[in-house]
Amino acid sequence: AWYVPCLASLETLQELCRKENLTCKSIGITNKSVKSYEVEYLCDYKVEEGKAYFLVKWKGWPESSNTWEPRKHLNCPVLLENFLRDKNEYLSRGREGKALKVRNHVKALKPAIADYIVKKAKQRIALQRWKEELNRKKNHKAMILVENTVDLEGPPLDFYYINEYKPAPGINVLNGITTGCECADCPAEKCCPKEAGFILAYNKRKKLKIQPGLPIYECNSYCRCGPDCPNRIVQKGTPYSLCIFRTNNGRGWGVKTLQKIKINSFVMEYVGEVITSEEAERRGQFYDNQGNTYLFDLDYDSDEFTVDAARYGNVSHFVNHSCDPNLQVFNVFIDNLDLRLPRIALFSTRTIKAGEELTFDYQMKGSIDLTSDSAEGLSPSKKRIRTVCKCGAVCCRGYLN
Repeated sequence: AWYVPCLASLETLQELCRKENLTCKSIGITNKSVKSYEVEYLCDYKVEEGKAYFLVKWKGWPESSNTWEPRKHLNCPVLLENFLRDKNEYLSRGREGKALKVRNHVKALKPAIADYIVKKAKQRIALQRWKEELNRKKNHKAMILVENTVDLEGPPLDFYYINEYKPAPGINVLNGITTGCECADCPAEKCCPKEAGFILAYNKRKKLKIQPGLPIYECNSYCRCGPDCPNRIVQKGTPYSLCIFRTNNGRGWGVKTLQKIKINSFVMEYVGEVITSEEAERRGQFYDNQGNTYLFDLDYDSDEFTVDAARYGNVSHFVNHSCDPNLQVFNVFIDNLDLRLPRIALFSTRTIKAGEELTFDYQMKGSIDLTSDSAEGLSPSKKRIRTVCKCGAVCCRGYLN
């Protein structure tokens, strides 16, 4: 499906809804808000005749309806806290790298400060809506959080969350499986991995025990074993709560874990559009002109297909490169035994602390050979431009490719 962004502003849509007496929860117009007033955010501040006033943006009302309200009329401590924090943040940054003194008693805010406060408020609302959207669309229990304390960047405008591969026309990603194992208690002698000629990938604690480069064969939808089978790991989705956050060193968005992750644990799957290598080459030239790309070659058995996570993907879309990564790529086969179309899973290479950024090597060897010409994306090994690496690792190679 193709999506066309609405050209009308949020305020215009809200005003039209009110004029036509319509409700639309997605833009904040509900039966309750049609006739009531709720503070959405605070825009400005002034003092007149010794009284403090705040300029209020009312939820579900256009900015043309903003009003100045005395402090005593406002019962929104969180929004007041956000307002003061954003004001102090702007002042502390100062000009030319010098922090300005924060004054507690001011008659009115300068226009630049008020403009920054409004932009931060709008960003906060947009990121909250994006977080809610991500959590509605995900198919796993763990939460996805969003955080930007670095700049005014909001959610990506042309990214759509998916949980599994989105095949291009003519590509079948569910192919080649008609039977499963008969195990009552996996693993048995004829469990799925052994039928494929490989060993079981997980130990009794459901941690990875095979070396990079070896495939993972999990039990599938035809197998007799239940959901608690120790050979069903990747198919259950991300087990950890993660946070998409804005990096402070020019690497765009990144991903950090909110929980401790033990070594050899499954963390997430890399998904996107499955396209032919010919189409990937065509898109790659277009992405080069934009300065980023998210193309991932599926060359476990052949070089026929590529995953493009530029527009469609999951949390892995935002994982950055590192020359000393804490994640490793593995090829996984579950309901599709086509060696040209493995699923891509990322496992921890060591214990990862809560709050630590998740990374993998875009040139990772032993599984799928990747290189990149963008600090925020992946590309096939055929790429030309050398890009300086910003991972900051002691063993940094200096370049992403």
